[in-house]
Amino acid sequence: MPPVIPGFDYRTVPAADDVALNVAVGGSGTPVVLLHGFPQTHLMWRHVAVDLAADHTVICPDLRGYGASGKPAENAAGTAYSKRTMAADVVAVARALGHERFALAGHDRGALVAFRAGLDHPEAVTHLASLDVLPTLDMWDVMRGTSAAVGFHLYLMAQPPGLPEQMIGAAPDAFFGHFLDLWARDPHAIPEDVRAAYLTASRTAVPSIVADYRASAGIDVAHDRADREAGRRLEMPVTVLQQDWGAVLGFDAAALWGAWAADLRHLAVDCGHFMAEEAPGEVVKALRELLARDRA
Repeated sequence: MPPVIPGFDYRTVPAADDVALNVAVGGSGTPVVLLHGFPQTHLMWRHVAVDLAADHTVICPDLRGYGASGKPAENAAGTAYSKRTMAADVVAVARALGHERFALAGHDRGALVAFRAGLDHPEAVTHLASLDVLPTLDMWDVMRGTSAAVGFHLYLMAQPPGLPEQMIGAAPDAFFGHFLDLWARDPHAIPEDVRAAYLTASRTAVPSIVADYRASAGIDVAHDRADREAGRRLEMPVTVLQQDWGAVLGFDAAALWGAWAADLRHLAVDCGHFMAEEAPGEVVKALRELLARDRA
């Protein structure tokens, strides 16, 4: 049996477009939805979720295309894995569980979904946290020169259908394991059983993971650009936890995020990319402080 979040119940919950998500739910109180990143599943929140469940209802889905959630085929328009569609999944799941309003935190890919949910559904998202990512439009803007080689996977999975799936599918454990090794400063933060669960989940989801990334090189950029041109911003309190990638790639992350969020707290963290697993106490502290802030 794959590992689970202790004390949480698991259920299959309908989301958008007849897709169902695998969701772990625990605790009671005001709802908090936690969205995982790449190449992971909801299990990345196992420490944070248990802590928050002491006084919150904590909802941890596998994103569409990941883990045990539905994996619809990619469509020509790119909408099947747009962050807009994935954000609609989150709102639908929360509503199906009885929550019209909820706090939302995302890491990596999940943070991009959370960002889009905050822009598209401000009536539903009360507080928003982003862990170690830039909004899609800004991400592409800062990736330049040889330092951008750290993001080679972004360019690989942006290619038209066929080649990326074939290349990654030829050695999936090597590909996905590369990021688990490279991005974790503390190699003990992801134990062997959890690592094996991540690799198994990713190995069996290559087409949908690539489709998620491909959307971020196309339709997601268009959505972000339209919002920027229209002057739309995140209306809820926002906390960003981030490594200091700007020192390497030459950008001011706090300033980039500040253009999107008026009520922003941007915090630098001293750990690897998988901060919910490497520094769960620091993440819980930041989330609890965020949840205590009043919406303007």
